[in-house]
Amino acid sequence: MIKNFVEELTWRGMIHTVMPGAEEHLMESMRSAYVGFDPTADSLHIGNLVPIMLLAHYQRCGHRPVALVGGATGMIGDPSGKSNERNLLDEKTLRHNQEAIKAQLAHFLDFESDAQNAAILVNNYDWMKDFSFLEFIRDVGKHITVNYMMAKDSVKNRISSESSEGMSFTEFTYQLVQGYDFLHLYKEKNCTIQMGGSDQWGNITTGTELIRRVGGGKGFAITCPLITKSDGSKFGKSEGGNVWLDANRTSPYKFYQYWLNSSDEDAEKYIKIFTFLEEEAIKSLIEAHKEAPHLRVLQKRLAEEITVMVHSKEDLDNAIKASAILFGKSTSDDLKQLNEQTFLDVFDGVPQTEIGQSDIENGLDIIAALAEKGGFLKSNGEARRALKENSISVNKEKVKEDYSITAKDLINNKFVLLQRGKKNYFVLRLV
Repeated sequence: MIKNFVEELTWRGMIHTVMPGAEEHLMESMRSAYVGFDPTADSLHIGNLVPIMLLAHYQRCGHRPVALVGGATGMIGDPSGKSNERNLLDEKTLRHNQEAIKAQLAHFLDFESDAQNAAILVNNYDWMKDFSFLEFIRDVGKHITVNYMMAKDSVKNRISSESSEGMSFTEFTYQLVQGYDFLHLYKEKNCTIQMGGSDQWGNITTGTELIRRVGGGKGFAITCPLITKSDGSKFGKSEGGNVWLDANRTSPYKFYQYWLNSSDEDAEKYIKIFTFLEEEAIKSLIEAHKEAPHLRVLQKRLAEEITVMVHSKEDLDNAIKASAILFGKSTSDDLKQLNEQTFLDVFDGVPQTEIGQSDIENGLDIIAALAEKGGFLKSNGEARRALKENSISVNKEKVKEDYSITAKDLINNKFVLLQRGKKNYFVLRLV
C-alpha cells in the first residue's frame, strides 16, 4: 500500500523543495527514487543520516529506494559544498568502501527481501568507467548548454569574484556526470525521482533536464533542508571531527553522547528527522520535555532510538552504563565491564600517568600512587589528609591509608581509576 511520502516528510520538517507534480506522481503507484553517497571513506557519518532517512521513509511508504555509491563522481568532487577536489580511488578501495557502506545502509533499508520495493545499491563507476570522453561529450554534453550550467548557484558561487579558488573544468563537468546518472537510472531502473540536500537542487534538475531532452520523459526532484544547529556550529561534527557510523571510528558511547548533548531546540527538531517515531508519540515527548526540561526526556529518547538503529541495543545499554559511571553511583564491577575504547572515551581528557609491571606485582602503596609515583596529588602529606577525609576512591570504591594497588584492580588489564571527591579523576596506565 502506498502512503503519502511528501506528507510524511513535511510534518517531520524534511522537505525543502518538491518539483511540481512529484507528490501526485508518487501517489499513482510504486516509484523508484535514488540518493547518492560519496564512497571516499569506508564509513558514512551522521551528516549522511538525513539522506539515509529519506530513503528509509521512502521504502516505508511503499516505494523502492535506490542507493547510489558515487564511485565515478567521488573521483571528481562536487563543487556545491567543497572547495577542494577529491583524491582518485583505486577500484579495490572503492569496492571495499561500497560494501562497508551497504552494510551500514542495511540497518535502515531492506535490501534482502523478495518485496517488490526491496532496496538496491548501484555504483555509477560501473557505467561510467567504459564511457569514453568523446562519447560523453557527444551523447550527453551536447544536450546541455554552458549558459544553463553557468546559471546554477553551485557554479556561480565558485566562479564569482569573491571566490579565490576558481573552478576546474573537472568540477564544472560534475553536474553533467550526476545528471547522466539520473538519465541512466531512469532508462535502466525506471527511476523517476532523485532526492538529496537542498544544495543538490542544481545538479538534480540538470538530470531532470537530460531525462526530458534525451529520454523524452519526466523526472522529479525532492530536496531536504541542510541541517543546522541552533548555536550556529556545524551539525555532525564533534571536537574530534566527524561523528561516524562505524563503531571503530566513533565509539557507540561517543555516538550516544553526541545526541544526548543536543540542545532542547535541536532535540525537538532531530527527533522528527532521525527517528521513526509517530507524530503523536513525538508530540507527547515534546510536551513531557517542556514540563520538566531538566530530565532531558527528548535528548534521552533521541539518543536511544538512533544508537539502537545505527549500532545495537547492547551498544546502547553499554553506552548508558558508561554514562552513569561519570555521573551516577557505579561500582568497580561496572568499570571493569567497559571495553578499552569506551573506558578511554569516558575518561577522555582526564590526566594519566604510567606505572610499570613491577609496581603492580609488588603492590603499589596508595600514598605513592596518589603522590610521588602518580602525581595526582602534590605531596604525601596531601595524600594522607585526603585519605583521612575519606575522599579517595580506587575504581569508584573508597579506600584507606593501608590500601595497596595490585593486579586485581586493573581495568582491561591496563588501567586503574583514582578519584578524589566527586569530580576529580586520574588514570594510572600500566605499561
